[in-house]
Amino acid sequence: MSRVVVTNHVTLDGVMQAPGRADEDVRGGFDRGGWALPDNDPVMGRVMAEGMAQPGALLLGRRTYEDFASYWPHQKDNPYTEVLDNTQKYVASTTLPEPLPWKNSTLLKGDAADAVAGLKQRSGPDLAILGSGELIQSLRRRNLIDEYVLLIHPLVLGRGRRLFPDGASPADLRLVNSVTTTTGVIIATYRPA
Repeated sequence: MSRVVVTNHVTLDGVMQAPGRADEDVRGGFDRGGWALPDNDPVMGRVMAEGMAQPGALLLGRRTYEDFASYWPHQKDNPYTEVLDNTQKYVASTTLPEPLPWKNSTLLKGDAADAVAGLKQRSGPDLAILGSGELIQSLRRRNLIDEYVLLIHPLVLGRGRRLFPDGASPADLRLVNSVTTTTGVIIATYRPA
């Protein structure tokens, strides 16, 4: 059976919006994008590379898919490009038309949580979610997430879209691993208790 693993950058106040660059996600007038970049270091690079070296597929919401598909296939001198291009990508969207433009991309049919529940029943590698906050919430409501790898940055933004927004269903998690980077980011791995 496959596991669903969420890997996301978050601030101490839980913001996950636009960690990579200023224009990544400006919904709600968010003007603090790119906040995670100053904290990159070799420790984070090693941990993230170890994760990418594991066989698996990606689960992406529409916004994250469109952002990744507009960026990664064009990064020719980046070691992550080939891995991401060759990885199977499952996309949750009710508005994207087929065929999807990025190679190895499959549009999930029907309800995303139902489709992911079906994917989990297959024996195979893990299904990794990057970004995709709305997809995470729909899967959480159905108890379909098996692990969270959170890169917790020593930063409070005060506003922005959060990984666990107000009104989210409660969850008991247990810490199974943690690594601290040289810049103070805690890479914490949690599983449902």
